[in-house]
Amino acid sequence: MSTATASATESQPQPQPQQPLIPSLPDDVGLNILARLPRCHHPTLSIVSKPIHSLLSSPLFFTTRSLLHSSQPLLYLSLRSSISSSLLWFSLSSNSSHSLFPIPPIPSTSTVGSSIASLGPFIYVIGGSTNDVPTSHVWILDCRFNTWRPGPNMRVAREFSAAGVVEENIYVMGGCVTDSWAKSAHWAERFDPKVQKWERVESPVLIRDKWMHASAVMDGKVYAMADRGGIVYDARESAWGRVDGELDFGWRGRACVVGGVLYCYDYLGNIRGFHAREGAWREVKGLEGRLPRFLCGATMANLGGKLVVLWEEKGKKEMEIWCAEIGVEMRESGELWGQIGWVEKVRTVPRGSSIVHCVAVELNLDVGTESLCMGLGKELMILACSIGFSNLREILEKAPFN
Repeated sequence: MSTATASATESQPQPQPQQPLIPSLPDDVGLNILARLPRCHHPTLSIVSKPIHSLLSSPLFFTTRSLLHSSQPLLYLSLRSSISSSLLWFSLSSNSSHSLFPIPPIPSTSTVGSSIASLGPFIYVIGGSTNDVPTSHVWILDCRFNTWRPGPNMRVAREFSAAGVVEENIYVMGGCVTDSWAKSAHWAERFDPKVQKWERVESPVLIRDKWMHASAVMDGKVYAMADRGGIVYDARESAWGRVDGELDFGWRGRACVVGGVLYCYDYLGNIRGFHAREGAWREVKGLEGRLPRFLCGATMANLGGKLVVLWEEKGKKEMEIWCAEIGVEMRESGELWGQIGWVEKVRTVPRGSSIVHCVAVELNLDVGTESLCMGLGKELMILACSIGFSNLREILEKAPFN
């Protein structure tokens, strides 16, 4: 080798060794340690080091968590704050602390009157309006990594529409002005995530109300409530109809379906349920005196087969968000009974804030035939992270381990 060649070789910058996830440990071991930590600690983990920050948003990290857990129901909530022009988004921690931790907001101008649907690991925020101008835009939250991306636009712009999921397809209806043939013909649309495309759903003219204020899915049918009554769409039969008068009369506020029963709160603030087979509303027994009367500001969701209720309690300077998890069942007599699992304050927010959306996602994770778990105990994890990772060590000391 000539002197010039040797000199050129020596002058070339040498690649820096990659920083390990956790000092003194192989990365595969560090990966398995980090994958065991609850999601509520991920925001703090992301600022511990650059390698950990990159890992948390990688498919490898989600796959590893998939091998450690069979499924995980997650609850998401959006909040309109009195001190921010954007909607604030939160996720309910899955450990015993039961607190709402923030996630990144939608990277776009905030809208009013958007509808929402969850399908697989994704939450779809559909339409809405900005400065009284409706939009056809759709934003998708990937709940595996808490990241946002724009989705395919609808064929028409909508605000205050109804949305529901039937057989892996999203149906949306209403919320658009039917002042032209094009808008009227696309009053209802269907989104197929496999082809990432919206298509028109035929609908009779007489049922095309503009504004929808509530929706739910029962037995493969999308129920949507408007000011002049409700409509129901049987997606399997492609058939439209009017909502039963008894259901219409008793449906109040933001409802959800658990075990085939639609739950909401009545005018006295009590929780009750409606089963389509029974055709009648029944008050949920077993909750007397244990919950406040939900006269306004409450919302419900199905979280892993449990009824979750969130409500606002306003103070002089701040507002508290409270949450209750209730196991509900319909007995042979047709009576509805509930058993409260827990009731806790999950977040304190500025006074004047209000809950906008509440939606649950079930991450169905594939369980591998061989677990990546390496049998590391909590004490070993803390010891492994003790050098230069004080934040991570503190998290590990507080994190619950099974």
